[in-house]
Amino acid sequence: MGPPKPASSPDFFILLEGILPRTPLLRRLRIKRSLMDAIEIHQQLYCTGDQTTMKLGLHLLTSLSILCLCNWAAQTRAPSQSATPSDGKPAVEVQHVSFATEDGGLIHADLYGKGNQGVVLAHGGRFTKESWQPQAQQLARAGFHVLAFDFRGFGQSRGPGDSDMFTAPVHLDVLAAVRYLRKNGAKTVAIVGGSFGGGAAADASIASQPGEINGLVLLAAEGNGPAERIKVPLLVIVARDDANDEGLRLPRIRAWFDKAPQPKKLLVLDGSAHAQFLFQTDQSDRVMREVLQFLSATNLRK
Repeated sequence: MGPPKPASSPDFFILLEGILPRTPLLRRLRIKRSLMDAIEIHQQLYCTGDQTTMKLGLHLLTSLSILCLCNWAAQTRAPSQSATPSDGKPAVEVQHVSFATEDGGLIHADLYGKGNQGVVLAHGGRFTKESWQPQAQQLARAGFHVLAFDFRGFGQSRGPGDSDMFTAPVHLDVLAAVRYLRKNGAKTVAIVGGSFGGGAAADASIASQPGEINGLVLLAAEGNGPAERIKVPLLVIVARDDANDEGLRLPRIRAWFDKAPQPKKLLVLDGSAHAQFLFQTDQSDRVMREVLQFLSATNLRK
């Protein structure tokens, strides 16, 4: 057997989801990437007193322990952020920053490049800000001022409600990132969000002040709020066969997208890769071309 796959591998998560029975309780538990969190979740299940649930808790503890070790191993093998990119161009320097949210949270982020066109990168629920490194480098080398941040409850970021990413006001994290870029010289700010991060980005657009956000790219995502209230140009990218427990994502995303105002574009790709996992497929270059073209459009400029 070879070494364990990194935690970001879709195959590893498919294996993990197969190990864990799909009960309502487990669906609501957030998979955090630390052993202490895994132990805490196991204790919560053990305290129910139910033998079946206790066994599920043991399965969960074992699986999350493996996940923690794999994630640690992946981080130790991860390429340096100062390494030369595959296109041969010099890497953009990365600055680590933090900023407050309006409800008292503290968000940690990586800042790439400089310029007056800002881009916020909002990660999916299986990722952290580091997952955007290749895309952030490419955007920065194209002249964008890029901010990839960790949502509250991920990495070092913290804030009210961060114990449950599905109910936390994570759109406030997106707005705080947008405002950070504007305070640091960005004249326009667009958001690229994957899955969970895309939903938060859409909700941030709805809650934003007019002109505060200039464009929205959603990877396999739709907002929780009404699409009619999206205030900016919209690009949605999704794989045709991308699915979860509820079925194909495309019909739900299309139904939401159809209600959004113009200008907008829906790009449906072949395959089943979900959101940021598209960058691990042969569709990666096309996705980046579409994103760069959208971000560079004249209607996103002041």
